[in-house]
Amino acid sequence: MGLRTFLTDAWSWLNYKPAMASTLDGRPHRALAPEVQASWLPDDAIRRLAAYKLLAAYDSNQAGELAALTGNEAAVERREFGDPSMLVDTALAHLLGKSQQIIVPGAEHAGSEDTSPDAFAAAETQQRLRDWAQVELLPLRMQAAERKAVLLGDAIYLLAWDPVKGRVRLRTYDPGFYFPVLDNDADPGDYPTRVHLAWEIPEDSRRGIKARVRRITFELGPIQEQPDHLAATRRYAWAPKEPSALTCYLSDAEWSVDDLRRGQTLDDLPLDKATFRTRADGQTLNRLDLLIDFIPMVHISNTVADGEHFGQSFLAKVMQALDELAETDTDSARASATTGAPIISLAGARAEVDRATGRPRPLAVQPGTIFQLGDGGRMDVLDTSGQLAELRARVEEIRDRAAVNARLPAVSLGTVDPSDVPSGYAFQISLGPLDSLVDSMRLARAHKYALLLKMVQRLHQAGRAPSWPVGPTLAAQLVFGPHMPTDRQAILDEVVKGVGAGVFSLETGIRMLQDAGYPIEDARQEAARITDRQPATVQEHRTKASSSSAPHAADQPTEAGSPPSTVTKFPPTCADLVGACAAGHSFDA
Repeated sequence: MGLRTFLTDAWSWLNYKPAMASTLDGRPHRALAPEVQASWLPDDAIRRLAAYKLLAAYDSNQAGELAALTGNEAAVERREFGDPSMLVDTALAHLLGKSQQIIVPGAEHAGSEDTSPDAFAAAETQQRLRDWAQVELLPLRMQAAERKAVLLGDAIYLLAWDPVKGRVRLRTYDPGFYFPVLDNDADPGDYPTRVHLAWEIPEDSRRGIKARVRRITFELGPIQEQPDHLAATRRYAWAPKEPSALTCYLSDAEWSVDDLRRGQTLDDLPLDKATFRTRADGQTLNRLDLLIDFIPMVHISNTVADGEHFGQSFLAKVMQALDELAETDTDSARASATTGAPIISLAGARAEVDRATGRPRPLAVQPGTIFQLGDGGRMDVLDTSGQLAELRARVEEIRDRAAVNARLPAVSLGTVDPSDVPSGYAFQISLGPLDSLVDSMRLARAHKYALLLKMVQRLHQAGRAPSWPVGPTLAAQLVFGPHMPTDRQAILDEVVKGVGAGVFSLETGIRMLQDAGYPIEDARQEAARITDRQPATVQEHRTKASSSSAPHAADQPTEAGSPPSTVTKFPPTCADLVGACAAGHSFDA
């Protein structure tokens, strides 16, 4: 009967788009997903790749162009003013915060006199990771990867040891190249044991090169047996006391598209037709043993896994609002055209005749134009300014609705006048949706970046980097900075009072100042500087006080039988202020 199927999957929020379900079986339009014709592409990846392409079109103001290719001729005149890109960039800025810092728990205690070996090891590991992040431009690569994750829902990091540079290299890949082999009964949060990075290389007729498919495969498997047929084991640098029988194999090969017309999928391409690549040292990349027991790849998902391996785009919940906004902007552009150059009707006017053709010349309205009207003549002007005002109000209404549904309040978009905020408490309440959004996005990434830093340590150990000793891998975290301006003075006062009263340690107070945005690079070094300078400062202040206390002693009233009191006047340290306040004393101004 030609009935369409009802699809519910990770990309069903795009089903309202005709291009995403143009066929009865739910396959996307060919203009949106030409990969449908590729025999090597897995069936379960077609809708995902089509969704990526559609989202990329919205981000680059090409949604109208794409709609025109799928049959909507009116979409050519669609106005797109960058609203999707603005929402993505705003969400990305709040997600990353003002800074990103690598923290190894326990490193902040390495500056004390009774430093434990664990704290010293944590401090050294933290410094090595920070040095690596600096030379490998980690913040810059995070910007590129996380923007893909926010826009498309997914991003890919790939790690590899570079023997020439002597460090681990970090690359980012488009998620459209990512094809994990997932078991049907596996938990979506589990790490896959076989992963492909694949793409099609177009034909180059000038060089006589046919279209090809390149596939890079990482696969976990048992270590190849020894000649004596005994099960092979290996002791890795991060677990020297625990033998492991698992390793990771790398394969990198190309196939001609003409050889893939038998219906083979990506996971079972014919190896007899493959052309394997070679490394610079001549090693063939055909199940090359990488001497590690993990796949050096990290998949970043924008949302917490809920039955799906892939994440969801930040624009998923507001796609229809963005379409409505573009249509309203298009109507506003048309209305503004008739308002700026209004439609005029004349009655009783004499049109000038073209002597060459003998036909009346069309009338043109411009500043200084005078029309001679006959008896009973009149001129009427079509006023569309009222409709234009309504359309502009409609634009603001839709934009506010999209911001609310995306959990980006107007204050985070910079569209609120600060004088309109009644109080700081009201300001904090308005940021509640944004706080929950940032918390959920960071929660989905916390263990992924911990895994990435874990892989960085182990790859350095596997590459036998001189400064990375053999031993267990320490837990490291990537801490994002505050996503909104903070009351730095209030936090400073809180730290001074808390440290002085002994409620929490100096290291914890410095960590709070770091989170508030103070330019403190290393909590351990900052604590050491404070500890070294504080006794000298106090002694200097006490010396000044003793030299100036005698004149004041004679001026102080005393009680019978009690020694004369002295008022000390010198600039106190933070610890002195806190201790005095806690004891109930006060300093003279």
